[in-house]
Amino acid sequence: MGLSKELKILLVKVESGGRQTFNISEVQEQRIPIPLSKISITNTAADVIGACRGASVKGKFKESYLPPAFSVKPNIAAETPIPRDKLNPPTPSIYLESKRDAFSPVLLQFCTDPKNAVTVIRGLAGSLRLNLGLFSTKSLVEANSDHAVEVRTQVQQPADENWDPSGATQTWPCESSRSHTTIAKYAQYQASTFQESLEVAKHIHVRLVSLPSSEQKPVGKIIKFGTNIDLSDPKRWKPQLQELLKLPAFMRVESSNNMLSHVGHTILGMNTVQLYMKVPGSRTPGHQENNNFCSVNINIGPGDCEWFAVHEHYWELINNLCEKHGVDYLTGSWWPVLEDLYSSNIPVYRFIQRPGDLVWINAGTVHWVQAVGWCNNIAWNVGPLNSYQYQLALERFEWNEVKKVKSIVPMIHVSWNVARTIKITDQDTFKMIKHCLLQSIKHIQILRDQLVAAGKKICYQSRVKDEPAYYCNECDVEVFNLLFVTSENSSKKTYVVHCEDCARAKNPSLTGVVVLEQYRIEELMKIYDSFVLVSMIL
Repeated sequence: MGLSKELKILLVKVESGGRQTFNISEVQEQRIPIPLSKISITNTAADVIGACRGASVKGKFKESYLPPAFSVKPNIAAETPIPRDKLNPPTPSIYLESKRDAFSPVLLQFCTDPKNAVTVIRGLAGSLRLNLGLFSTKSLVEANSDHAVEVRTQVQQPADENWDPSGATQTWPCESSRSHTTIAKYAQYQASTFQESLEVAKHIHVRLVSLPSSEQKPVGKIIKFGTNIDLSDPKRWKPQLQELLKLPAFMRVESSNNMLSHVGHTILGMNTVQLYMKVPGSRTPGHQENNNFCSVNINIGPGDCEWFAVHEHYWELINNLCEKHGVDYLTGSWWPVLEDLYSSNIPVYRFIQRPGDLVWINAGTVHWVQAVGWCNNIAWNVGPLNSYQYQLALERFEWNEVKKVKSIVPMIHVSWNVARTIKITDQDTFKMIKHCLLQSIKHIQILRDQLVAAGKKICYQSRVKDEPAYYCNECDVEVFNLLFVTSENSSKKTYVVHCEDCARAKNPSLTGVVVLEQYRIEELMKIYDSFVLVSMIL
């Protein structure tokens, strides 16, 4: 990943300005270091630094950011066989009758309850008087007809089936080719397919035809799904984005209790709105959201969508089924064969989302969606600051690193931003964030000491406003604070960020690599010590 601005090695003159200053090494001399293995979140930052300096860690420090043997996940007995009639449990649903219902704290508690994988909020648009017409195809064409649309070309088939290209057998891989068009052109396609269906309905008498004896399925017709339409521009989409401010705070694109509002930069489709334009059969294949964040999805209509959802508890079983069927769980495109899920004792929520219904996907829920009719949907992610969401986000952050998949949410960067700006009142959430910061300081200080001991110069360059988080150019892991920078083209002044491992793989002695430090250790120590559990005032 390239630096956001020209590389500047800044010589920073630190002036005390009359304030008392201290040198960390002097502080350490006055105390006996605690062994690193005994350090916990009850220790001060100075204790942590002292323990790191006294530890003399050989090689890379590899401890997890998650607290050991601590989990807030609900107890779900997966071993007990579930009777077949219980493998399609009723979907948690709430019917809103008034605006007051929508803003009730009970709604937030219900949606974010770890036991509830998904919540359908019926009649939300009506109770909040949301003008969904602003997101209709007609309004979108009038607002920005030339706006880009990503198109997925797919085969139309029943929602509970997924046939291989020959039509011989049901399978998991669910491939689609990608192209691009504009809102105006997709709108034309959406309208023409609707018109065609009316003509067909007029002239054709529906006959029930049994499958041929070979049970070979005729290949469905080719359809186009308009996806990932970016509604982030506040000037272009002002009326649409303003309308969404009518939602309760915890569902909004931006709010102080939403971790994604503390990233400090845009993550398209996560902390911005995306639009989907559909014809019947348009499929969003199986997935968990990026870093297991929650998501909000509103059906604009006029048609319905059919959803399938599975609790986070079962994701590893689904991962195994993906492997068995030769498709990558994290990066591949797959549509579960329901029979495979049921025979693996995995319960599936299945429900219809009507126009005006909001679907809340809870942290880590596995889900896949198919359009029943012609409709548009809007969606974005939220990260409620609760222990369940934080644990699942950090778990996926570490699993992504193992699988060499980029974590779209830079969790270490976000954790420090949250600690700097938010007062946490929940003990479990506090414990997990504080532990992540502790591990982050340990990672930084141990690496820093190793670099200095090897005679490597570290250059301080403070972050600027809206500077993004950094990722390794090779392996896509988040690189926090200590950046290993190389010059790709000195004449064009292009610089690239690497993690330590990838920088050393290119050059074990780090020759030609500049190590940049974005935060003074004193600054991180201050944030760490100031981050304390706040008691809730009743």
